[in-house]
Amino acid sequence: MNLHGREIKLFAANSNPTLANDVSTYLGIPLGRADVGKFSDGETSVSVYDTVRGCDVFVIQSISEPTNDNLMELLVMIDAFKRASAGRITAVVPYYGYARQDRKAKGRDPITAKLVADMISVAGADRILTMDLHAPQIQGFFNIPLDHLVGATLLTPYVMKKFDNNYDNVVVMSPDVGSIKRARNFARHFNAPIAIVDKRRPKANVSEVMNIIGDVEGKDVIIFDDMIDTAGTLVGAANAIKDHGAKSITAAATHPVLSGPAIERIAESNLDEVIVLDTIAVPESKRIPKITVLPSGGLFAEAISRIYSDKAISPLVDT
Repeated sequence: MNLHGREIKLFAANSNPTLANDVSTYLGIPLGRADVGKFSDGETSVSVYDTVRGCDVFVIQSISEPTNDNLMELLVMIDAFKRASAGRITAVVPYYGYARQDRKAKGRDPITAKLVADMISVAGADRILTMDLHAPQIQGFFNIPLDHLVGATLLTPYVMKKFDNNYDNVVVMSPDVGSIKRARNFARHFNAPIAIVDKRRPKANVSEVMNIIGDVEGKDVIIFDDMIDTAGTLVGAANAIKDHGAKSITAAATHPVLSGPAIERIAESNLDEVIVLDTIAVPESKRIPKITVLPSGGLFAEAISRIYSDKAISPLVDT
């Protein structure tokens, strides 16, 4: 593909090869040839074999586990393209790691989300494409243009089909007070009310008490969030919802971090189904029957095509 004198080139590091291949297939553009590995001492090694001079380069890499290795792969690849005189470099980061460190919760805390944004910019990226940042204000941490997709664009049609387009009994649940806006935006597609989990820890080393604000008795509850990490909050919310008489409990989230005991917790929980996207690679060992992984490659491919063609991204954003 060649537009206004610039050829488009796609590259991928090691975090999510399946997603990168899906993007390549949707666009009909082969992934560029590059080796991304390690030297014997553990340093990141990158060798690019395709010419990128003057090209519009898109490098696909989630900052997921192993987080530091994947971040360094992204930075070193960007640096390689910059030094090879690429015309424009877009970092396609389906999952932006370190996003939860977005403010100083107490004295002497780092704001690592800003640090990572600076690192990507300094490495040589001209813009970034990502999805569902943990906190919207992180968009302002970048000194380069940022295009922000939302996972609800892909999650909503699946959930609609799941309930056969009949949402009279649906309630959308926010797992905490901070996610109310995200849950409300999702709920409007179903014209559904929202409920909130109010988490409180009475004192140190005492289990959280989860209070449900809203009516969930006899309802089909959808817990909606941006990510699932250890699944402690999710499973605790599901248990509380079940205790309040919910008919069914579904979770929908964009990013399947699924660290630590997450899989075991989900498997043994009151959750009927957990729906996630493939912004983070989910290995077969974690694909238990309760977890449904939806592809996101088509949406990222369309966004890349629009960026390359200098067209608006806003038609893709379902807020």
